[in-house]
Amino acid sequence: MTYRAAVGVALATMLVVGCGGGRSGGAGDAGGQPPVAAVIKALGNPFFATMSQGLYEAARTHGARLRVDAAADLQDTAGQASALESLAAQRADCYVVNPIAPTNLIQPLEHIPDGTPIVNIDSPLDRTAAKAVGVGITTYIGTDNIAAGNLGADAMARSVTRGARVAVIGGIPGDVTSGDRARGFRQGAGRRFDVVQMVAADFDHDRAALAASDLLREDPRIQGFFAINDEMALGVAEAVHAAGRGGKVAVVGVDGIRPALAAVKRGAMSATVAQYPYVIGQLGVEACLARLRGRRVPAAIDAPVQLVTRANVARAQANFPKPVAPFEDPLAALLKDA
Repeated sequence: MTYRAAVGVALATMLVVGCGGGRSGGAGDAGGQPPVAAVIKALGNPFFATMSQGLYEAARTHGARLRVDAAADLQDTAGQASALESLAAQRADCYVVNPIAPTNLIQPLEHIPDGTPIVNIDSPLDRTAAKAVGVGITTYIGTDNIAAGNLGADAMARSVTRGARVAVIGGIPGDVTSGDRARGFRQGAGRRFDVVQMVAADFDHDRAALAASDLLREDPRIQGFFAINDEMALGVAEAVHAAGRGGKVAVVGVDGIRPALAAVKRGAMSATVAQYPYVIGQLGVEACLARLRGRRVPAAIDAPVQLVTRANVARAQANFPKPVAPFEDPLAALLKDA
């Protein structure tokens, strides 16, 4: 048995124990080869469950068969790889991949026949590693996190006085998403307010609450917090309330999850920069179908990010998980004309 075949057997075995509860049913479970196959992160996380909804809705809209497999959890790199290995053996016409890590899906992608479109969504694959083994990526679809940080800065500027002292609550040190959102926020601050502190809270609600409590105690002049995801923003909002400064200290988050929308509505948060996993999934299927119909697909496509404040939060809640405002789908015309 070759090394590659041995790895394939090992991965197939891990699929049984690592992804047993991860697979989502739907349109692709009908008999026959699925034209589009997708492997995403864990469906227990609401973000990726919503992404799965977008995948399936796009398949239904365009009359395509689809199969979606998912990792068991957000650390299940081996199980996710084995799920893709299994789908690669089925020879789908196009693959949509949302890797847990930049390289954990590179090896199973080697087994996909040359010329098969590969659409990378949300978390980017390591293109250098992919290219080294002859894997070409058709397009990348995801959130422009620097733009999200910029929108967060706009929301903060509307909520604090000019020159206000503002703190940033980041995720895991070294995480690309966290770094890009923080960088976009700093860029957007300009001369409107001063970013005086940045603290890592590992994307964790309770750690963010503790960090915000400490900062409020150490620097009572802080007028605002930007948290790079909504889970942490909700923790910060709790700390602000506990300190008796609710309504006086602005809290801005990123993601647009349901609890954050509710917090914006009741005034516990000033705003959230909503990103849309539903749309990311939708665009992933549309990119596959456009490419399979012979259309040229852009090498990169930005999913929408939109600011949600008290002025439009009711509409955001009504539209959830779709965007609060219309956006121009760059693939719609390609599919219409195909």
